[in-house]
Amino acid sequence: MNLDTVRRVADAVLYEGYVLYPYRASAQKNRSRWQFGVVMPTAYARADPSERDFTRTECLLEQAGQPAVDVIVRFLQVRRRIVDPALREVTMPSWDEAVEQEVRVEVTAADLLGAGRTTDFDIPGAEDTEPVHDAGGAVAGHVIRRRAPLAGTVHVLAVPVPGPWRALRLEVRVENRSAPPAAPRDRDAALPWAFVAAHTILAASGGQFISMTDPPEWAKAEVEACRNEGCWPVLAGPGGGRDVVLSSPIILYDHPELAPESPGELYDGTEIDEILTLRTLALSDAEKQEARITDPRAAALIDRVEAMGAPAFERLHGTIRREPSVPWWDPEADTSVSPDTDAVTIGGHRIARGSRVTLRPGVRRADAQDMFLAGRPAVVEAVLLDVDDNPYLAVSLADDPGQELRAAHGRFLYFAPDEVEP
Repeated sequence: MNLDTVRRVADAVLYEGYVLYPYRASAQKNRSRWQFGVVMPTAYARADPSERDFTRTECLLEQAGQPAVDVIVRFLQVRRRIVDPALREVTMPSWDEAVEQEVRVEVTAADLLGAGRTTDFDIPGAEDTEPVHDAGGAVAGHVIRRRAPLAGTVHVLAVPVPGPWRALRLEVRVENRSAPPAAPRDRDAALPWAFVAAHTILAASGGQFISMTDPPEWAKAEVEACRNEGCWPVLAGPGGGRDVVLSSPIILYDHPELAPESPGELYDGTEIDEILTLRTLALSDAEKQEARITDPRAAALIDRVEAMGAPAFERLHGTIRREPSVPWWDPEADTSVSPDTDAVTIGGHRIARGSRVTLRPGVRRADAQDMFLAGRPAVVEAVLLDVDDNPYLAVSLADDPGQELRAAHGRFLYFAPDEVEP
């Protein structure tokens, strides 16, 4: 199965918050990193109840033959960069880099329909020393990059869903079994033994996953019974398919995708490329140089931003996406609502466009400006529905001499039916 599309989305989640604007090690907010999906070693999770040493994904899989699942666990491993003090001003600061790690477990139909499968994995530690030379070619110091050994376990279990549906509740539990030589004294000391930004990709054959966000009616109770801890599973199959799930520490919608306008990762947010790009360009040359020596990914980001041309900036400025068959709120296309003719019943009276009402803002929803309008006469201009199909009234003040100008621009006041009286 081609997982390139879901991997690109997963990579964006993997590096979310990796290095925050202004991309310099000296920035205060870059001194407290690794916020998403951190799975700590048990020795530290026991000492700090705000941390966890496992993630649990539960979702439903409809059988269509002999079901099998590929489980891909992905995370970042902290690689501590230690720089000789004499070199920090001229080369680079000490910093936590990251190494991508991936563990793959193939779960057969016999496993799923039997006792499940438990797989242990180990990632060896490593230490590399890089000499740094001065202008004359002599060794001026060293940069050490050190990774701790990691260990973990992936448990995969499937339980049949009661009823005629031929569905399984699939559980994937990822545990951090890394063993620091001594109990970490604080979070910074524990991070080299952590799985950072841990997430899971599930690819099924012989079955299809059920949406956890919008399940069919028969599956709603079973979906609500699923326990997801430290992650949330969404459908991520290419072309709207249901054979792939991405379970990530950041809550996404079904079938997430990267905006094609985005030129690359900015690490500090997934929806504000334009303003982050402009702010990055506003950094001084000295600040950009400090960002470049902070991290190779920050250096690539600075170079990419500086090389962007006008067409790329125009693409960042905004776009409207819509289904080609359903125009964006076109009254001619959506006949289920009609603000000009729809009505609500208030106190036994039919209230629609043109009805006169008295405003009675409720304390529960009203702000100070609404309360100033208590008792004022108003004319209903439209009956509207919000995304949950709750009705609201767009009204204009009957005694406001400037209301005609506001109405010409479509500027109205909005109240719930229980905040007006006929």
